Amino acid sequence: MSSPTDRPPARQRRRTRATRARILDAALRELGRNPDSSLGDIAEAAGVARRTLYTHFAGRAALVRGLTEDAVRAIGHAMADVSALDAGSGSGRGADAGSGPAPEDDPASALARFVLTLWPVGDAYRTLIGLAPQDLGPDHLSELLAPARETVAGILAEGQRRGVFHAVVPPGPLSAAVEAHLLALLGTVNAGIWADDGSGAATSALIAAGVDSATATATVRGLHAPGPLPAARRHH
Repeated sequence: MSSPTDRPPARQRRRTRATRARILDAALRELGRNPDSSLGDIAEAAGVARRTLYTHFAGRAALVRGLTEDAVRAIGHAMADVSALDAGSGSGRGADAGSGPAPEDDPASALARFVLTLWPVGDAYRTLIGLAPQDLGPDHLSELLAPARETVAGILAEGQRRGVFHAVVPPGPLSAAVEAHLLALLGTVNAGIWADDGSGAATSALIAAGVDSATATATVRGLHAPGPLPAARRHH
């Protein structure tokens, strides 16, 4: 029988990566629930000994760095998916066309698509914000989340220009309000109060931006099925 030291390096690396991923998944859950969770809490949630956690991460700062890298990577992949979908919906739009929707794209559809695409990585987004005060610092957090926030502000600005969204609140503050609204909804999902695949959140975001409920519901439903989407009513 082969000893542990005889295991092929590739197998050992896979086990190491799997353990690291399990620790980070547990950290995402625990720190999302309580930003003050201890390393002992995280190790227990991951099903590993505390010394195993320290083998992968020298301390809380190293763990947070690893979690931040994973979260930013997940959000970045989702943002790339949003960009690809937006480019496909706007005929011939290039990669440098800006952060708002293409001229041919309805801003309501663009906002709903953004929420639907990022909802699966919402825990990563929420955890980054929860860690900001004590681990990341507000300036670094703003830098990490700038692409997502700029995209939403661009969509809202274009929607206000076209009369799709209400213009009572400027795009920047409205974007912050929509973000806070979505994070609150995500918190209810994490607490087991509500279950949603992103459709309810996307519909709610459109309503918060000023789209009437019937159009918001139809817009989100239309993104799950082929065919033309309804045009959002104009605000005058």
